[in-house]
Amino acid sequence: MRLPSQITIDRALLLYVLHLTEPYGNLSDVKLQQLCFLCELQTFAKGLKAFHFEFFRFAYGAFSKDLDNDLTSLRRKGRIENFTLSDQAREEAIPLLLSAITEVEPNENVKDVFDAVITVYGPQDSGAITASVEAVQLSTPQDPDLKIPIRDIVFHTTLLVPHRIEVQAEFTLAPAMLTKLNAALGYDSRPAIDAQSW
Repeated sequence: MRLPSQITIDRALLLYVLHLTEPYGNLSDVKLQQLCFLCELQTFAKGLKAFHFEFFRFAYGAFSKDLDNDLTSLRRKGRIENFTLSDQAREEAIPLLLSAITEVEPNENVKDVFDAVITVYGPQDSGAITASVEAVQLSTPQDPDLKIPIRDIVFHTTLLVPHRIEVQAEFTLAPAMLTKLNAALGYDSRPAIDAQSW
């Protein structure tokens, strides 16, 4: 289960992914899920943690219920409409997040990974991104040498559990910034209480 500070970080970073994808046109639930999965996977590959979304194998690649809930919550709070940022999100939340990233090395490194993933995969359609995700090879803690492509993993199998992955650094925000970001996201000025707070 995600901590309140992690929920706030996840929602802010989700807005950032939506912000990065805007130049590439139409976005769908499937494409957003795959992009966020690839962002999370690449941050782990660099020894970093950013998103805290658990993903499982779905008919169209990877799927996270937490991500889906956060997206719905941000829509209810008026921070996004469909997949487009509201003016409030664009003018308040994104600048706050970017200021929290500046000169914090792990945060800057996470931003670089997200920027790179969206640059490569953002222009692609859902089908191409899903094919890329399904080609990703994963291993289990029990047998790290055995690599299985996601397309060969049984549906509904858990693919990614962030709290089980060890990293060297994590995307973090100071308590005062968490409070400001939470308010900019349309929630109580304190960090989110839990996933049901929306």
